[in-house]
Amino acid sequence: QLQLVESGGGLVQPGGSLRLSCAASGFAYSIGWFRQAPGGEREGVSCISSRGGTTNYADSVKGRFTISRDNAKNTVYLQMNSLKPEDTAVYYCAAGLLYSLVPRDYAYWGQGTQVTVSS
Repeated sequence: QLQLVESGGGLVQPGGSLRLSCAASGFAYSIGWFRQAPGGEREGVSCISSRGGTTNYADSVKGRFTISRDNAKNTVYLQMNSLKPEDTAVYYCAAGLLYSLVPRDYAYWGQGTQVTVSS
């Protein structure tokens, strides 16, 4: 069973930055980052193909967030810059065989890490 562990969440002021990490026990998968705000649906934020050659972003984070992966460390990163209060959510990483921003395409999920953007 593939295990994923997120870290790096926290409280940051608007305009600030955070870097989330997703450590995986196995790594031959596409990895996606998703978020879910209170009362909201889980939405795709970004995804990266298994070898890291292809990335995709939700329109709401394009130009602010960057996804990358270090396969030697079995870790995927989400660098989040120019954070806004509407970025506040629990962020999850997920692993799957499909390169996608759709939650149902992913079979394995981490436990989530809270990101709060507030002054």
